[in-house]
This record gives sequence, structure tokens and C-alpha cells, in this order.
Amino acid sequence: MAGLINIGLTGVLGHQAALNTTGNNITNANTAGYSRQEVVFETQDGRRTGAGTIGTGVNISDVRRLANEYLVEQVRSDTSLASEQQALNSELSRLDNLLGGENTGMNEALNNLFAALQSAAEDPASLPQRQLVLSEAQAIVDRFRALQSEFIQQRESVKSQMQQGVKDANTLIQTVADLNQAISESPGLAQGHDPNELLDKRDEALRQLSEIVSVRVIPAQGGQVNVLLSNGQALVVGNETAKLGTRTSAEDPTRLEFTLTTAGRREEVVDDQITGGTLGGLRRFEAEALNPAFDELGRVAIALADNLNHQHEIGMDLEGELGGLLFSDINSDAAKRSRVTASANNQQPQDAVIGVEISDSSQLPASSWTLRFTGDGRNYDVIDRSSGRVVNQGRLPDPLPAEITLDGFNIQIEGGTFNAGDSFLIQPTHLGAANIDLLVDREEDLAFASPVRAESDIGNGGDAAINQGTMLNVRNPLSNAILPEFQTRGELSPPMEIRFRDDGGTLVYDILDANDPTNVLVAGDAAAIPPQNVYQQGIANPLFSEDPTDPNYRGFQFEISGNPQAGDSFYINYNTNGVSDNRNAELMAALETANTMNGGTQNFTEGYAGLVENVGVQTRQSQLDLDASQTLLDQSVAQRESVSGVNLDEEAGRLIQYQAAYNASAQVMSVAQSLFDTLLSTFR
Repeated sequence: MAGLINIGLTGVLGHQAALNTTGNNITNANTAGYSRQEVVFETQDGRRTGAGTIGTGVNISDVRRLANEYLVEQVRSDTSLASEQQALNSELSRLDNLLGGENTGMNEALNNLFAALQSAAEDPASLPQRQLVLSEAQAIVDRFRALQSEFIQQRESVKSQMQQGVKDANTLIQTVADLNQAISESPGLAQGHDPNELLDKRDEALRQLSEIVSVRVIPAQGGQVNVLLSNGQALVVGNETAKLGTRTSAEDPTRLEFTLTTAGRREEVVDDQITGGTLGGLRRFEAEALNPAFDELGRVAIALADNLNHQHEIGMDLEGELGGLLFSDINSDAAKRSRVTASANNQQPQDAVIGVEISDSSQLPASSWTLRFTGDGRNYDVIDRSSGRVVNQGRLPDPLPAEITLDGFNIQIEGGTFNAGDSFLIQPTHLGAANIDLLVDREEDLAFASPVRAESDIGNGGDAAINQGTMLNVRNPLSNAILPEFQTRGELSPPMEIRFRDDGGTLVYDILDANDPTNVLVAGDAAAIPPQNVYQQGIANPLFSEDPTDPNYRGFQFEISGNPQAGDSFYINYNTNGVSDNRNAELMAALETANTMNGGTQNFTEGYAGLVENVGVQTRQSQLDLDASQTLLDQSVAQRESVSGVNLDEEAGRLIQYQAAYNASAQVMSVAQSLFDTLLSTFR
């Protein structure tokens, strides 16, 4: 009877454990990271008799955790990818809405400015029209600065998210290490009995960690795991942890770099190892979208200021003065210095004086470079930060200054001490939108007229005509000094007379000082080699050179066409009282459609549209990538759930099965008890 009772008892106890396990599965059906468990039954050793082996009941050999490590790892990998795309898409969408918004973008402000200039050109003496131009010019400055401010806010938001992500990651790293310790000390582990709940908690912590950054998980002894960054830097080894951190970048103080500190080792920069997860997505956004947006917006601001400044400077205002700058000087000392950032790791004395001069805004790229010194500190490399290529290298002269020429800008090294390893961040356009400012505040100071004009002598016998000319510059492009012709306020120095004469049967012209006709500025000479100032019939004859290196460069160009006669004269003078002259206003308005950016292939609106388009394409692509990564994650989770997830219908069936087996085992015990009672009654 004892054997039958034991058989029933083991069945009752075994199926009670199975019922407990099934009930635990059901109650944890919605617990994150929970893996379904099942009881593994094992037949007890039988009792051998002459007639054979008689069974003695059942044992529970294990409570097995149903988990597939491959599927768990796949979920971690896909979680990391989806989190990266989610962070990237979220920030890109915010940037895209900012740049493309009707009330936040640049398009409306650009259109309004040039529309105001066009209206002012129709009535250049109107003070209300001039005030509208100033209002729209200030509005475009405000819009550039507002966008720059929004970029900065988004950059600071990204940095805050990075710092919080690092804190969360460190908490999870410590959790994994603590669970490693608890698992390795778990009773029964040596006999192969896993602490299922601890394993689930560790897998869930690792999954949450993969949401923040991509990690590799390597099994280790004692049921522990080692957790590594993408290239092998250890975050967790057994119960020992490393600590992620952030700090201000030595090369660029506006951005953060990631560090890893391990016990007994110094802090290391691990920027390149932070991939995947939220942190990887934020890093990608900063590098691939936000920093280029700073540079592209700054390039538009610099090109706009440069071209309008030049055109305004060669005009004349209502009071007969040369125009001067409309917007702030793109090559002021402060602007040039702001484009260079010295690395905090440079050696003492850190006294370098370096600036970046914009030489040609139409050729200016939107990018950044590193100026790095090597050897004895006088050799240098200029490295394109986007590609890592060396685009210029050489050796500093002794003594300084020196100038390094690149497309659209020059790096001016004025002085200082340089050591091997010193580096400087070169960003020609990064702060362009922040540095723009409106300098003109009086309507009368807007230069809508041209400062020079031409007229024919009323006694001319021929039918030749002189055009109203083209202003090229009021400054020497080589030295930036005011040209002699414009050094006297409100005058052309000297006014000029173009007088035709016969030179041995060839019609030539002399350029004379109109105030003193005996002063010949440039004489015509048909016999000279090459001939000088010889008039050619049937074409427009330019009077002055357009080459700043030519002595005959005056900063303006006039053309005479038709059939002049010897003795005919034309006069070029300052445009005194030219208040109704709109020539310069029309040229300023025409800059709206002039291709002044990207090597002469885009205008301002197209340049800004290129920025909006690039961000829009990135946003659309990130949305597609996000959808794809989410689909992959859903599939991975579904595959894991098919193995580890709790199916309530299945568990309900098992519950009935185990309940029936429990009842049957109890009945076995009841039968054994009845038989025992019957046996006892026979001896009474």
C-alpha cells in the first residue's frame, strides 16, 4: 500500500507544481520580458521484482524557461535599430517643420525683401517705399537669427537627451552587473537549475539598454554575460561595470562627446562606438542634419549680405553719398575670428591669431575643416571633416603672417606659437546667420542711384551715343582701398571728357580731365602697339578696363556706340542730385534671380530651397527606415513570443490537464487508503 500511496503522492505534488507554474505563466502574461516556464516531469526509479520493474511515481526534474537566445538577440538588435530611427526621425521632423514652415522658414522673408526693392525701384525718391525696404531687410535679419536660435535650442535639446540617455544607460549597466552577481550565486545553478526570473530580468534590462545604444552580449561562466559596445569596449564584465559619460568636446565646445570610464583606467572618448539606439540616432541627427543646416543657412546669409552689400556700396543715396554697407561686413575682424575655434587640448601658450576671410561667396562651400599642425609645429594639414581627406598642406613661413587659400575662403594666420598636435576647427559659414545685422537705419541712406552718369555734348556732329554705364566697384578689389575716383566726397575725381579726334586717318579718343582739358588722362594713339583708344565702328566700344590690375581700371564701365565724328565729346561725372535715379535699386532687386551661390548655379531662394529639400529628403527617408525597422522589430518580437510568450488559451488547457492529473493522483491515494483499511479490517 505504501508504494501506491507514494505514487499518488508524487503525482499530487508534481501536478501541484505544474499547476503553480501554469498559474504563474497566466498571471505574468503581460509582464515585460517574461519567458514562459514549464515543468519537466521525470519518472522515478522503479522497484525491481522477479516479475519485472514496478513504477514508483514521478519527479520534477526542472522548471524550464522557454527562451531562444538567437531570438532574444534578434529582438535586441532590432530594438536598437528601431530606437535609432525613432530618435532620428523625431528630430528630423522637427527640423523639417521649422525650415519648411510658412511662418518659420526663409522663403517669405526673401520674397518680401526683393518685392520691396522692386517697388522702391519704381519710385526711388519715395520715403515710405524706402522705409518698407528697411522693414523687410530687418525682417530677414530677424528671420535668420530666429532660425539660428531655433537650431541652437534643438542642439541643446539633443545634448540634454544625450545626457539623460547616458544616465539611463548607466543605471541599466549596473542592473545587469547586479543580476550577473545574483545569477552566479543562485542556489541550484551548479546542478543546472537556472534562476528563471533573474534571467528574464537581465534579458529585459539588456533589451532596454539596446533601446539606448547598440550592444553585444557574450555569455560567460557562471551564467553571467559580458556586455560590450559595438567595437568591443566592455560595459559589463561579470559584476564589474564601466561608466558612460558625456563632456564638452575639446575641438568643438558646442557639442558633446561620449566617454567611457572603467575602474582603474582613464576616461576614453568612445564617440565612434556609440551606434544604434537613441544615442546613435541623436548622434546621426547632429552630424548628418543639424550641423549641415547651420552651415547651409549661414552660407545663404553670407551670400545675401555679400551681394547686397557690394551692390549697395557702389550706389548713391538720397543725399549724394556713396552707399556703404547695407548689412554687417562679412569680413569684419570679429566675423573672421568667430569662424575659427582653437582646440582646448592645444599646448601653451595658446596665443594663435587666426581668422577666416570669405574671398568669394559664390564658391563658398557649407562644410567644416580641421587645421592641424605637425612636425615642428610649422607644418600644417587642412582636413575636410566630412570626408577625412587632406585638402591642403604646407609649411608656415617665418616670419608670419600666412594665408591658406581654399575655394571661397582664405585661412589667415596672423601670428602666434604653434606646436605639433595643435588643431583648429574652421567653420566659414556656421555662424553666418547669427552674425548678419542691418547697418542702415535711415531711409535716406539707401543707395538706389548710381553715383556716375554720362551725357553727350550738345554740339556733337555724329550720331554716337554713350550708355549710362555699369558700376563695378568703389574699392580696389586687390587692396580694398577706396578708388581715387571716389575719394572726394560727392564728386568724381576727376570728372572725365571723352573727346574724339583724327589720328592719321584713324578715329581715336582721348580721356581728359573735364575740369582741365589740358590734362590728358589716357591719350588715343593709333600707332601704338597695341593701338590705344582706337574707335571701332559697328560695335559697342568699352571705355575702361574691367581688370583691377589694369591701370585703366576706374571702378566703372561705359560704352559708346554709333558713328562719332572728330571733335565730338562725351562727359562722365558724378550723379549729383540724381534722386530719381533707380539704376542701383533695379540691380539690387535683380539679385533675387541672379545665380550668386554654388558656383553660379543657384540664387538665394534656390540655395535655401536646397537646404529645405535636403532635410525633407532625409526626413522622408528616415520615415521609411523607421517603418521598415518597426516591421522588423514586430516580426522579431512575434517570433520570440511564439517561443517565450504566454498563450492564455494554451495555458488554460494545461490548467485543466494538470487539474485532472492532480485529481486522479489524489484518487490513487484514496484507493490506496481504502485498500489499506480493507486489509486492516481482515485482522479484526
